Amino acid sequence: MGFSTIAIHAGQEPDPTTGAVSVPIYQTSTYAQEGLGKHKGFEYARTQNPTRLALERNIAALEGAQFGFAFASGMAGIDAVLRLVQAGEHVIVSDNTYGGTFRLFDRILKNYGIEFSFVDTSDAGNVEAAIRPNTRMLYVETPTNPVMIVTDLQAVADVAHSVGARVVCDNTFLSPYLQRPLEFGVDIVVHSTTKYLNGHSDGIGGVVVLNDEKDAESLAFIQNSVGAILSPFDSWLVLRGTKTLTLRMEQHDRAGRTVAAFLEEHPKVEKLYYPGSLSHRQHELAKRQQRGFGGMVAFDVGSLERARTVLESVQLCTLAESLGGVETLISHPATMTHASVLPETRSRLGITDGLVRISVGIEDVEDILADLDQALAKI
Repeated sequence: MGFSTIAIHAGQEPDPTTGAVSVPIYQTSTYAQEGLGKHKGFEYARTQNPTRLALERNIAALEGAQFGFAFASGMAGIDAVLRLVQAGEHVIVSDNTYGGTFRLFDRILKNYGIEFSFVDTSDAGNVEAAIRPNTRMLYVETPTNPVMIVTDLQAVADVAHSVGARVVCDNTFLSPYLQRPLEFGVDIVVHSTTKYLNGHSDGIGGVVVLNDEKDAESLAFIQNSVGAILSPFDSWLVLRGTKTLTLRMEQHDRAGRTVAAFLEEHPKVEKLYYPGSLSHRQHELAKRQQRGFGGMVAFDVGSLERARTVLESVQLCTLAESLGGVETLISHPATMTHASVLPETRSRLGITDGLVRISVGIEDVEDILADLDQALAKI
């Protein structure tokens, strides 16, 4: 079956009791049992819920995975995956990763004996050089947030697998419509469902998908034991979102390319970050690895003052955290998404005070361009 068919139907068979086409919201905390040890596959809602199960099957199918686990947030999903690593073991991480991921790894998990090395994973040689005898996981974000560095997933997976390390990829920026990391040797894929999978800026969630049965058993145990599960209503919202994922991602991609081309030629823009641009040093890799380039665009206007002018002058674009919604969102990574990253590290990664990030929505692209143009004119 094609992607759109899977998005609409996988895990979403008509309800056997009523025939409801939309998966019902099973808003229950527990389930009646016919007798001791006799139930219909559901015992307690932290452990299983039919709405959440439908979503987990849906996203797993979209990524080409066998198993899926939905969590209360993307960060809860990432935290669950890192629990596959033990104290005293080592994880290699893309250095330009999301600020919340960096904060979890550097400020919390390292206190429990997990070792982290943050490297530029766009060069597989850096990954190989960072390997230690106790390396057990490679955690990659591609394209990276916010400067859009692309990692060759097959190349780094080959390096990690040579020493028996799992490879994890955060695929939030592209969604499974534009990139399917498992096809390039990745073992585990994580998403913030808050973003493109939901697509409507009205729910927080996360999902983890994979094929390894042993790791899936571990994640099921972690999900149930820790209890950071996605609620039935939020699961239903994401199921609603994935039905239109193809249509939305195609429009995000078209609009993203148009906005990027406009910004690259604008005299007030000093630098553009977008893999769809021919000037991006990894454009060809992005073309091979991705189905498109998406709606995430970053650009540098040179200073905090100039960035502030743009951010406070937009009228259609919304100044806000997050991304992936139908509306265009604009943000300032240095003070918002990456505020927890040390200033010197931000500077080295290119996350300057003049950097602005746009999540291009699905409005009429002419209106987005007009809004950016009038805001940039005020610099």
